Amino acid sequence: MPTAVVRFHAPTKLAHRLSNVLEETLSLEENTVATFEDPQDESRWTVEIYSGPMTEPNELLQRVNAILGDDAKVVELQADSIEDADWVAASLEGLAPVRAGRFFVHGGHDSHRVPANALGIRVEAALAFGTGHHGTTLGCLLALDDVLKREQPAKVLDLGTGTGVLAIAVAKALKRAVLATDIDPVSVRITRENAHLNRVGHLVKTEQADGFGTPIIAQNAPFDLILANILARPLMALSTGMVQRTRSGGTIILSGLLVSQERMVLASYAAQGMRLIARRHIDNWATLVLRRGRG
Repeated sequence: MPTAVVRFHAPTKLAHRLSNVLEETLSLEENTVATFEDPQDESRWTVEIYSGPMTEPNELLQRVNAILGDDAKVVELQADSIEDADWVAASLEGLAPVRAGRFFVHGGHDSHRVPANALGIRVEAALAFGTGHHGTTLGCLLALDDVLKREQPAKVLDLGTGTGVLAIAVAKALKRAVLATDIDPVSVRITRENAHLNRVGHLVKTEQADGFGTPIIAQNAPFDLILANILARPLMALSTGMVQRTRSGGTIILSGLLVSQERMVLASYAAQGMRLIARRHIDNWATLVLRRGRG
């Protein structure tokens, strides 16, 4: 089925600002926003918005125009229609592998490039978020690598798993079970497929869940480590439930928030007794590592 896409080019700061606006607005709909540097001009970036099924290019164009308002007049919006198989497959083919501490995220075409001292995580192009290239996923992988140098968590939850990259990383590093949940059934399916592709299908338990609304989370809580790479507002809304399901002395890794949103997210978790022990900023995205006090 053809997929509608709207794209525009803009200077670096403007492209990132508009991309953030679009991600905040469209993330709850069946759309994907991608931002990448122009290989011919480092001062310019391309922003692409892909629609969900049954959306016409002009319909998506009108939606983007409405969101950007006056900014839409500054950039030249282009609407197009392409086959799913074309852009999904190409989206990973053009991406170089990502090294994040001990982890090496790659597509099948780069399996031969996994260093001997790295844990390879193979992720194929898919309609779910998380290839390791985005600042939030990369930040989480780096934070996870640091945390695992000091801790060996027995019970781990990956909340909002996307493609399952973080859950797979935990399973490979610890060689023990990890629970991966997502509100999106497509993400749950893709995570399951990727886990088997990486030979940790027996360790990654997948479950569709809206936040903490599934019995399996209650059955496994409290967790030694929770990873949540979602948006700032949901992170804040879930703060009480997340802290309640983290054991005393346990760790939470948060991402999906902009640097400008860091203070308000931190305030939500500090109010629940969490202490910031590390932070990382990548491409204007923040990753936070929090520790629950021992009560």
